[in-house]
Amino acid sequence: MSNPTDKPGIREILTDAIRFWEWRRLFFNLVLAAVVLVEFSRLFPLSKHALQFNALLTLFLLAVLANAAYCAAYLVELLVQFSEFRERWRRWRFALWLLGTVFAAVLTHFFATGMFFASDFPQPN
Repeated sequence: MSNPTDKPGIREILTDAIRFWEWRRLFFNLVLAAVVLVEFSRLFPLSKHALQFNALLTLFLLAVLANAAYCAAYLVELLVQFSEFRERWRRWRFALWLLGTVFAAVLTHFFATGMFFASDFPQPN
């Protein structure tokens, strides 16, 4: 862009969005994986009974759903990037990432606790 009053094109906006969000997806997934590992460790030895094929498939499904929900940020990103609030948004969008990651971590905590502390697992003697 040569002139600051020029509006960015779709290619520039998409590139900016991908550059911001996809790099942070790695940390989003690491946070969620850490929550699962902490809950597994915290609830051990009960949690070891959850290590069955269907439970692992459930964890995989939940990870895919979490990443699909992560993509919802793109809707907000693109709407705001095409508005007059683009520059302000680019300075503050980290807050949306942080809030979304914390929200996902809380949900992951409850799902992991439910999976690892289910009452239908055999109790250790």
